[in-house]
Amino acid sequence: MFLFRRRSSSQVSTEALLAFMGTDLHSHLLPAVDDGVQDVATSLEFIHALQQMGIRQIITTPHVMMDRFPNDLHTLSDPYQQVQAALREEGNTIPFRHAGEYYLDETLPQLLQQPLMKLFDQVVLVEMSFMSAPPQIFQWLFDLQAAGYQPLLAHPERYAYHHQHPESYARYRERGCMMQVNLLSLTGYYGKHIKQAAEYLLQKGWIDYIGTDLHHHKHLQAIRDMATNKKLRQTLEAYPFKNAAIPVTG
Repeated sequence: MFLFRRRSSSQVSTEALLAFMGTDLHSHLLPAVDDGVQDVATSLEFIHALQQMGIRQIITTPHVMMDRFPNDLHTLSDPYQQVQAALREEGNTIPFRHAGEYYLDETLPQLLQQPLMKLFDQVVLVEMSFMSAPPQIFQWLFDLQAAGYQPLLAHPERYAYHHQHPESYARYRERGCMMQVNLLSLTGYYGKHIKQAAEYLLQKGWIDYIGTDLHHHKHLQAIRDMATNKKLRQTLEAYPFKNAAIPVTG
């Protein structure tokens, strides 16, 4: 009897695994500013890995949470310049810049007193509480739009309070809010219900963008493991994500 084993991701090439994305617009690659990478060496390691998998531009998005990660252009300038200097030193010309992932809460009026860090055009990445649905969420989205921004809701599939009534996601679309799914949600990395919510959103065509939300080595390995999932890769490559249309800027 011959036993056939499924090849591991270490035996399957990950080259061009993420080429369908072009731009990764959600990650945490600035050192020691949030719960993402903590040093420049790891920033470079992850950037190299994303490049090897086909990413051609990175817009990294540190958390902006007033009570935990009170980041802004000033606090992020030095870590960003450190990574840029390291990229230049090694001759790496990948377009790499940063925006922010804004946590929506009662501090929004304070945040809006200064220009927000945008992904591109007027698009701003936002997230909200994982614990319970903020009753003011649609007012906050309106306030962002009134200030001239286009909100892009990060990982809507991870807000468990929508899982029992997934049709409620339609309200974000109706209010003019775009949505971004996490790559690993579709692998089951965060759990079965989150995977099901992500699949539902794709089936409805309600997802605009996809991102890695890369924080640490465990995330990176889970992304590499996708190399063995042919069905998922075909689904991702067939879906009309808008990442590839994001302007490439140095």
